[in-house]
Amino acid sequence: QVQLVESGGGLVQAGGSLRLSCAASGRTFGNYAMGWFRQAPGKEREFVAASSWSGGTTYYADSVKGRFPISRDNTKNTVYLQMNSLKFEDTAVYYCAARMSTMPALSPGSYDYWGQGTQVTVSS
Repeated sequence: QVQLVESGGGLVQAGGSLRLSCAASGRTFGNYAMGWFRQAPGKEREFVAASSWSGGTTYYADSVKGRFPISRDNTKNTVYLQMNSLKFEDTAVYYCAARMSTMPALSPGSYDYWGQGTQVTVSS
């Protein structure tokens, strides 16, 4: 089992920045690929970014590419999502997820463990 706890969400003005953190506990964190997803009201959960176990391979949704770098510190069992140049349309609940594989994936169904989510609200 892996437990994931997100933090760092909040209210920010458009153009601002937030850094989300996802702390993992349980099995060896370094064996898992990690992903970030988001879900806005009335919409399906969508892929945001993902990282391989080493951080050497990363994937991004086109909507966040160049704005939301993903990183991880396996010594701290934590994955981060630095959110820059935030837009109103980035408003959503953000979830981190762990995948029992060294390589990341884009589909929510490919992930095995999920956090409870953290709200990000961007005011225009």
